[in-house]
Amino acid sequence: MDNLEPSLAPDRPPLWVGCAAGFSGDRTDAAAPVVRALAASGQSACLIFETLAERTLALAQLARREQPDAGYEPLLEDLLEPVLADCLAHGIRIVSNFGAANPEGAARCIQRLAQRLGLRVPRIAVVHGDDVSGPAYRGALRAALGAEFPEDSLVSANAYIGARAIAEALQAGAEIVVAGRVSDPSLTLGPAMAHFGWAWDDWDRLARATMAGHLLECGAQVTGGYFADPGFKDVQGLARLGYPIAIIEPSGDCTITKPEGTGGLVSERTVKEQLLYEVHDPAAYLTPDVVADLSEAEVHQVGPDAVRLSGVRGHAHNGHYKVNVCHASGWLAEGEISYAGPRALERARLAGEVLRERLGGEAAGDLRLDWIGVASVLGDDAGRWRDAQPAGAAAPQDVRLRAAWLRPTQAQAR
Repeated sequence: MDNLEPSLAPDRPPLWVGCAAGFSGDRTDAAAPVVRALAASGQSACLIFETLAERTLALAQLARREQPDAGYEPLLEDLLEPVLADCLAHGIRIVSNFGAANPEGAARCIQRLAQRLGLRVPRIAVVHGDDVSGPAYRGALRAALGAEFPEDSLVSANAYIGARAIAEALQAGAEIVVAGRVSDPSLTLGPAMAHFGWAWDDWDRLARATMAGHLLECGAQVTGGYFADPGFKDVQGLARLGYPIAIIEPSGDCTITKPEGTGGLVSERTVKEQLLYEVHDPAAYLTPDVVADLSEAEVHQVGPDAVRLSGVRGHAHNGHYKVNVCHASGWLAEGEISYAGPRALERARLAGEVLRERLGGEAAGDLRLDWIGVASVLGDDAGRWRDAQPAGAAAPQDVRLRAAWLRPTQAQAR
């Protein structure tokens, strides 16, 4: 991933990018088959771990408040230990947002891991700039959120930054890049920019590599994990599900595949589902690097477990950043009880009504009741969908009442 002139990009070989995690706490055995496939390709390669969801940063900030050395991905050592030696031996770069609220702490953890494994200490770059919770940013947050800004209860505020710092770190020789809240597809775009040397206003190529990253970012979703629906969308080998690899071409177009011998499925349908995942407007998918237009994208099966994405177009990004703001909203008291046999739902309904009456007054307005097995996933805090279910309609024989009560203090929640 040398520092290249943009004009040399068409002569570069493809870049192989594998993803070995799609959330914090993902499988720790997923990376090894991906790394073996990257090494066997003989091509320039990068391994990414995407481990941050919206709530993960708040939890990481709280962990760091309790222990200053904490605040990064708790399973960091477990994720890297099986593959760190092979990545260093084969020149496979590692890029991840597993730094969370403490990227420096994550970098120190990797150094300790390498020493414990008897490896040379890798060249590690740390990306800053996403944390906007400090006093310097309060004015901008107040202006954006107005009365909704949680002045006294703010836990974290992090901007989804782009790929530039990742690309620059790789071009400068970093073997591992540790970041906090980087936009998910930027984890892939950064290595592509470093490898191909595209100009930062080459919007079409940026958009195509961004969508390669979008296909990778949720890990095994694109290889059939989220797609599977028995009898309707069958996927074989889910217990040994393979994680995805994107083979990115000099044009930015990519082919999605997975390691040979692993379970799962890469098909036009799995790719299309992931392509549209969390996309509010297919003609304008907003990222801090580029606005991607998927309206004329083409998805074609080009081999077993190999699907090519092409036709993505790009436009200049709008200069705005998405910011994830988390605040402490109180303490949650939670309890459950099961009912089985005849009229199980009616008895669960009665128990919920008794509980609400006992709490009484305004406090009962912060109580959520779910009937697990009847109405829980589709319900809202107000219980409108739950209360709309007619008594005895389905006559379930197995119902579990869940009660969750939000209170301002820990003492009140007990």
